[in-house]
Amino acid sequence: MLGAPPATIGKKKQKHGKDAAVQGTNDSSVVSKVSAAAKGYFQDDLLQHFVCKVSRRAPLINRGYYVRWQAVDHCVKQFLRVTGSCVSRQILSLGAGFDSLYFRLHAEGALERVVVFEVDFPDVARRKAALISGDDRLKDSLLELDLLAQSGPVYVRSAQYNLLGVDVRNEREAEGVLSGAGLQWDRPTLVLSEVVLTYMETEWSDAVIGWAARILPQALIVMYEQIRPDDPFGRVMQNHFLKLNSKIHALCQYPNTSAQSQRFLQKGWEKCVCLDMNQFYFCLSKDERERVEKMEPFDEFEEWHQKCSHYFILTASKGSLTSPALLNPPYESLIPLMAPELESFSMAVRPLEGAPCVEMVGMASSVLEPGLLLLSGGFGRGGRRTAATALIRGKTGWTCATVELDGDKGVRLYHALTPVPGWGAVITGGRTSPLNPIDSVLKVTYSLNDQADPQTVQLSVEKTVCTGQAPKPRWRHTATLLNHGGRNYIFVFGGCTEREPVLGDAHFLCLENQHWTDVPLEGCFPEPRHSHSACAYRGGLVIFGGLGQGGVPLGDVILLKSMSRGFIWERLQLQSALVPRYSHTAHVIGENLVVVGGVWIQADGVPGVAVINLTTGGSVEVNIDTSSVPWPLMLHSFCSELLDSEGAELVLIGGGGNCFSFGTHLNNHPVTLDLRPVLDH
Repeated sequence: MLGAPPATIGKKKQKHGKDAAVQGTNDSSVVSKVSAAAKGYFQDDLLQHFVCKVSRRAPLINRGYYVRWQAVDHCVKQFLRVTGSCVSRQILSLGAGFDSLYFRLHAEGALERVVVFEVDFPDVARRKAALISGDDRLKDSLLELDLLAQSGPVYVRSAQYNLLGVDVRNEREAEGVLSGAGLQWDRPTLVLSEVVLTYMETEWSDAVIGWAARILPQALIVMYEQIRPDDPFGRVMQNHFLKLNSKIHALCQYPNTSAQSQRFLQKGWEKCVCLDMNQFYFCLSKDERERVEKMEPFDEFEEWHQKCSHYFILTASKGSLTSPALLNPPYESLIPLMAPELESFSMAVRPLEGAPCVEMVGMASSVLEPGLLLLSGGFGRGGRRTAATALIRGKTGWTCATVELDGDKGVRLYHALTPVPGWGAVITGGRTSPLNPIDSVLKVTYSLNDQADPQTVQLSVEKTVCTGQAPKPRWRHTATLLNHGGRNYIFVFGGCTEREPVLGDAHFLCLENQHWTDVPLEGCFPEPRHSHSACAYRGGLVIFGGLGQGGVPLGDVILLKSMSRGFIWERLQLQSALVPRYSHTAHVIGENLVVVGGVWIQADGVPGVAVINLTTGGSVEVNIDTSSVPWPLMLHSFCSELLDSEGAELVLIGGGGNCFSFGTHLNNHPVTLDLRPVLDH
């Protein structure tokens, strides 16, 4: 046995229960793959023969299973290409489940001189054999069918396809069954492990990896599994599998791509290349990425990048024959890896005093006056938010008040809420769905009854009739209050539409006459983007980051400076590059731009706080200590506001999202962040 402990009857029952739970992940996986194939993400019309019916999954799930399928398919085709001149080749698929690989490759005519061996638990192999037996198209794909049985360990035996029911944790039994089925240990062999070994105790999966390296002198192994267990998304992912009684093991000991590569080299494999799925995705051609990104309406960029950063594709080779089949990423990546230079100290967050519950993503916030914060729109556990929320600071802490709005004025996500001193705020843009952007501009006025206990707030929301050439309806844009020539303007920049993935246009809405006005803009326009930040600074503004063209995060700092005749764009030269990010928040405090949270895909961990000196271009990066917060704190699709005039305390509100197929996680309560340690540094 490969590390299998001597078991009591109780332990055997426990192991059987866990094995059954792991087998259940196969059923969910194949249904999701069928959904992606049915939508046209990839071509595989044989997958549907292994499910009772085709079920539609969300676009995020379809994309996730597309990139998984694409990665494995790429590796399989590479192996078949580099071994094309060999007399015979083999594919050994561990934990194959209801995978259609053999049947798809047979239909493509790609199995010349190839024999496929699939291994899984006996119960899974028995079910698959029954499906094959009852399906003429599948059965007709089996050349020289010799055996199609409901008892194992060999359930299907044919000239090019063999289905085996055996636990690979038992080395002697696995070797015997594979040898009996005709596997030739000295032939070039592709070993596939697609989210399989991680369900074993790490000592067992290590043993399987080492066993394959010892017994196969000319081999390529391909593994697709999870990594990065310790950040908020990783914690949600782990908890999901624990609830399914399918704990994932190896990522705790091998938490990143570097550790996984070293693991294989230490277990006897000679060369290894490991990429997370963001890195793999950006290895695909621009045309292919654009094709995929046009498949369905999509607005879950943060969740997509988080999912891809928590899975990897790995290839490791044994023998010179198979090494050319290793993954070969381009020399110059669109998302080169970076290592942020973190300060030695961290900054702690703590729950906001009074602990009001605000579980929302995609909302907008504004400080109406000291101690009064307005939150509008967003999406929570009850769906799209139709009311506004006011956070009010009282004598004993903060309270939360819900304010109902007339009609559907509050139903919007990823809009902008711009404070206007003296009367309230302006709402621009947003969407109800990725197919329905909102073009209306709303004026929000308020009155606070501070004599009541608790205090109450009244809101008035009116649709503003604007003249002039209005910008395209958009969301994930910024809208910043500027003053020029004695007039107040809302400056709208960037965003996205249902047809355009990024926008780079700029527009001025004059608040005195509600007219979209042409104000001269000079200099080199910033790259189009969305999910960036824009903060008022010295009569103009400063833009940082965002998600740019082709879905590549940006890390630039752009200044919009005021002139007598208009404004001019200038790029701030940073002393050292910051890791690009988006879906963050930012605030100007003195001569510093303080950037909080967001999503990055070019570094491990998650963004904390970056402080950029807007005079010198110097910067520092600091981790956020979340140990006092009992839930995984996800800082994307959230809001933040300064609570004092000195800029010492920041409140972070909302945030989270749909964590792929692992469930929705929303931050429970607002938290505060003391900025003094980094501002005084």
